[in-house]
Amino acid sequence: MYKVLIVDDEPLAADLVQEYLEAFPDFEIMDRCLDGFSAMKRIQEDRPDLIFLDVQMPKLTGFDLLELLEDAPPIIFTTAFDEYAIKAFEANAVDYLLKPFSEERFAQAMAKFQAQPQHMKETIAALQKERDHGPKDRLVVKDGARIRIIPFPELIRVEADGDYVQIVSEKGTYAKKKTLKHYEDLLPKPLFLRVHRSHLVNVEKIDRLDPYGKNDHLALLKDGSRIPVSRTGFSELKGLLGL
Repeated sequence: MYKVLIVDDEPLAADLVQEYLEAFPDFEIMDRCLDGFSAMKRIQEDRPDLIFLDVQMPKLTGFDLLELLEDAPPIIFTTAFDEYAIKAFEANAVDYLLKPFSEERFAQAMAKFQAQPQHMKETIAALQKERDHGPKDRLVVKDGARIRIIPFPELIRVEADGDYVQIVSEKGTYAKKKTLKHYEDLLPKPLFLRVHRSHLVNVEKIDRLDPYGKNDHLALLKDGSRIPVSRTGFSELKGLLGL
């Protein structure tokens, strides 16, 4: 028996998914959630095997929710917005149902899910290329049991730390199991620049650039941080700052 979670702020849309699921006796609805916050709690309490997920919801979008999950279950997106389809498949979604969808189209999505071997239910890598497809002004991170929303102007820098990155904001530092490349692709340029193989910096937070050794430099940030700057990074900064 597969446990299913429906996440949609439109009750009629959730009703339709529930109605169509009646044709699949091996699937049991464990709950319905109207927003990303309640869905997050429900997923942590009792991990579902499949999630039907809307994109545009209050407070947290569907992609925000996936960003908070370290190991997301398989997802079938249900949305009225076709512009998120590319991003959904980049996030390894099983399928993308565009509202209003027919029972036949729903059955096709279910067939795709059932065709997946269990060992291929991969971690969802959400919010890839966020600057092109999703919210363009914030990051969403977990802080213990809390969820923090970091507006881009409050984000100071991102630093590689083994298998994790450290996200440093004006209000705290948060660890995420992501690559620095993920955030290099995610954050908008030229506001954020990778100045070193291990450092991505909000350019507006740089106070000054100091020489360091023969050919290297350090970026002194407004919060007091001192960040190494590679030759390539320094060349890009000079062009960006008009030096």
